[in-house]
Amino acid sequence: MWIDSHCHVTADRYDEDRAAVLERAADARVTALVAIGAGYGIDGNAEAVALAESDPRVFATVGVHPHDASQFAPDVLVRLRGWLASPRVVAVGECGLDYHYMNSPRDAQREALAAQLRLARELGMPVSIHVRDDGEAAYDELLELWCSEGAGELEGVLHCYTGSLDFARRAVAERFFVSFSGIVTFKKSQALREVAAGLPLDRLMVETDAPFLAPEGHRGRRNEPAWVGIVGQTLARIHGVAPDEVARITSENARRFYRLPDGAGRPEEIPDE
Repeated sequence: MWIDSHCHVTADRYDEDRAAVLERAADARVTALVAIGAGYGIDGNAEAVALAESDPRVFATVGVHPHDASQFAPDVLVRLRGWLASPRVVAVGECGLDYHYMNSPRDAQREALAAQLRLARELGMPVSIHVRDDGEAAYDELLELWCSEGAGELEGVLHCYTGSLDFARRAVAERFFVSFSGIVTFKKSQALREVAAGLPLDRLMVETDAPFLAPEGHRGRRNEPAWVGIVGQTLARIHGVAPDEVARITSENARRFYRLPDGAGRPEEIPDE
């Protein structure tokens, strides 16, 4: 069993075959997945919520991606509150800082992130974090905001992690999990595999970030939640344990972090073939 802890299955690239994509995931023993609402404009959150409310295998997050931070405003915060009230919405995010693409100004990104951290703290919800930079600024500023706005009360996950082992360890000390995507499987990602090897399995999750970042063996194709096990198998080789053990641990981590209902994503929910 696997839980895809971060994917974008409401993206328009799935519009023609979304149901088939979800069925292929189930066939691959992906027993639950988290559909990220952020990343496709503010309105995109509604689609993730609607999918989660219509399919028991799917849970959702809602938030404002750093690329869309320039759209953040008080009325957006009101809309987020409404979506977060759904029992199928399990986290705020993905939100964070992206100083690589700079689709929104830094000040706007910091303001949007701080507001969402305050909201998550108020509601007692976990946070899915996006952080990217060609240097260290975004990482350092992220952790500074996390500590100042979260006051030690927030729990987060660094999604699609590609940063340093030092930062990951600092983040874990501040109540973060670390999630790896198909990037860790790439032939040229030995340095990232060394980062994954230096982190304890009880703080790791697996994800596809689908439709992006298809793992080795599928590169150049639209990614799917069905392939999240390839990420897990790579972590299993890195840590010298069986894939089933990585599946068990990372799925339990995802259940605990997202506070999924009892039984969600557990193997007994897999239908007989």
